[in-house]
Amino acid sequence: MNRPLFSLAIGFLLFLNFSCSDTPESVSEVAPTIIPKPSSLELGEGYFELDGSTAIHAPDEFRSSVDFLRNYVQNGAGLPLEDSKASSAEIVIEMTDSIPPEGYELTVSEKQIRIQASEAAGAFYAVQSLRQLLPPEMERINSFGKESIQIPVITIRDAPEFAYRGMHLDVARHFFPKEFVKEYISHLAMLKMNYFHWHLTEDQGWRIEIEQFPRLTSHAAYRNETLVGHYNDQPQHFDGERYGGFYTKEDIREIVEHARKHHITIVPEIEMPGHAQAAISAYPELGCTGEQIPVATKWGVFEDIYCPNQKTFAFLKGVLSEVIELFPGEYVHIGGDEAPKTRWKECNHCQKLIRELGLADEHELQSWFIKEIETFLNSKGKKMIGWDEILEGGLAPNATVMSWRGVQGGIEAAKAGHNVIMTPTSHAYFDYYQSDNPNEPLAIGGFLPLEKVYGFNPIPSELNAEEAKYVLGAQGNVWTEYMKTEQQLEYMIFPRMLAMSEVVWNGPTNDFDNDYREFVNRVEWFHSRLDVLGVNYANHLYTIDGKVLKEESGVKFQLQTPTQGKEIRYRLNGSEWLDYETPLEIREDSEIEALVFKENKKLSDTFKQKIMFHKGINGKISINKEPNPSYSAGGREALINGISGSDTRYGDSEWLGFWGEDLEIEIDLGDSLEISGIRTRFYHAPGQWIYAPKIMSVSGTLKDGQMFVTTNRLERDASENFLRAHIDLSHLADYSLGELKIRIPNYGTIPEGAQGAGNKAWTFIDEIIIE
Repeated sequence: MNRPLFSLAIGFLLFLNFSCSDTPESVSEVAPTIIPKPSSLELGEGYFELDGSTAIHAPDEFRSSVDFLRNYVQNGAGLPLEDSKASSAEIVIEMTDSIPPEGYELTVSEKQIRIQASEAAGAFYAVQSLRQLLPPEMERINSFGKESIQIPVITIRDAPEFAYRGMHLDVARHFFPKEFVKEYISHLAMLKMNYFHWHLTEDQGWRIEIEQFPRLTSHAAYRNETLVGHYNDQPQHFDGERYGGFYTKEDIREIVEHARKHHITIVPEIEMPGHAQAAISAYPELGCTGEQIPVATKWGVFEDIYCPNQKTFAFLKGVLSEVIELFPGEYVHIGGDEAPKTRWKECNHCQKLIRELGLADEHELQSWFIKEIETFLNSKGKKMIGWDEILEGGLAPNATVMSWRGVQGGIEAAKAGHNVIMTPTSHAYFDYYQSDNPNEPLAIGGFLPLEKVYGFNPIPSELNAEEAKYVLGAQGNVWTEYMKTEQQLEYMIFPRMLAMSEVVWNGPTNDFDNDYREFVNRVEWFHSRLDVLGVNYANHLYTIDGKVLKEESGVKFQLQTPTQGKEIRYRLNGSEWLDYETPLEIREDSEIEALVFKENKKLSDTFKQKIMFHKGINGKISINKEPNPSYSAGGREALINGISGSDTRYGDSEWLGFWGEDLEIEIDLGDSLEISGIRTRFYHAPGQWIYAPKIMSVSGTLKDGQMFVTTNRLERDASENFLRAHIDLSHLADYSLGELKIRIPNYGTIPEGAQGAGNKAWTFIDEIIIE
């Protein structure tokens, strides 16, 4: 679906109309910057005036919309918005069968506001659009003291592209109180999202009261201490403080009711068979060893998983029975991801079960386990969702797949006729860094800037039109290993959640450059609403993006800032500050500094970038494998653009990541050059399945036609999180080279006992510096 025809010009015209109108002091002027953008918006002339005499009428089916709007107007502006008959009400909500599911029409004339919808959700979303036409100050109680509000004459026709529009929240790694969860749900509703995936159990904590198993909340809900700093830090440090919490059944009922009023369906997740260490700590008989183990105190994947025995199934069915009573939605999420098979391989019961059931291996045993749970859930009238690992060993017959390890799992499931929710790490993991700024708060890794979320297409090109129907939608995921506070969590989700809301409401863009430019300008105006709401959003709209350009005339460096109406000033190698107009010529090792201004007011921190003008910067590069979509921000050109990646994290626009692949990199230097060596770096973080390679070779053809090959065995300084590789080619100093081929075999399979054991290792490579 194309993005809606609501142009940037119209958006600014609206703002100018509002800000320049001759309105009385009692009336506020606002700019309609609706997120997600409506499918169709037509601006008229004039205004509707909302004041103390304005009345509302709606059928009982739309009571949630009336209650929301009345409370919002009453709390924010002190206007009563009384009920009235349809014939005399100024705000009328009507039911009509002609509107698509969850869609609405919102018509504002000088005399009346009319909302039409075919169901309650559509009416509610119309109210959310109307809300965003009202002054941001109204988001705070008793903060808008004027007597009336002008709303522009406007017609909006709107409906969602996807049926599943979700956000996820992990409350197990770090616990968040009931009131914050309700606030989180309210934010989703404002953005017309309709599913809240609530991750309630983990190795590090169990967060839901289950009456049959009281030790889940007296014991499994608390860990003795928590890892301090990043998992990759060596040696690891812990805070020594008991940590935890849980939601009572009464808490959950209150949250479920809050979600119902906001047209949000909650999808509870009870992890199995893996990520179960907290539960096994409370009830050791659920594990294969029967031994007492602690609730996990650090992050990662653990070997103690549920043993597929009678006690485990009785436990899980008991838990799920109580969960089903609390959550009226159609789905229950059972996890199914990251379940190491070490304990099952060593377990006599598991091996006997594999033989008795005629299964091939432990993967098929997990498939059998999941199918048993799905049968139980289906018998209770529920549908099962699982992470894409549930594909391994055979998919349960009625399961919905949540595709997180890229989109391939979703493709396989859709082609097999299963429903799919897309949530790949490449575009949907909001625990990843969102900026190259070294001052960003600690995160797990990765790199997911706002523009990449906005550019997400939940429908893979590999699916035909019939198969694409199985893609229900998409979801942003929020894993909280490194989000201890509400403020940091808000920082990680806003504004990326705004971008995801547009993706799932409108569908993917077909004109990214223009659509994204218009979107970030709406985000800039939306900041005022988030400010009043007290949201601690990340503001990278006034940052500077630098990019190396390679043109026939030489290497240049481009400076950009996302929003319009700003100026950039720069200086090169410590020279005087100048106004930026065109890309800068780079002819030597350089350092660029730049700032963003508006009307001589500085808006940004100082941007700094060093560029190494090495002998490969003018070259052309090809790689036999494409970088993984989650770690490809700079593309292959990032390896010879003169810019080194971060010293402290692999999640930026310079490091490139490859999963389990042997690499062959060819660099065409153009003219034959005398070179003395090649340097690069490989990231090494076993906790994230990232391993530096063991060897690296360089080959090429000399000017006289002779071939050469140089292979080095690589060794890492244990004090660093990366390996510095250097291949000395000084013995070729009297020769000229035009092309180089670099071979980098993948580390191989991650060994037993390590995080990710049995999986292929990741390779992360930095700038290839040719000396």
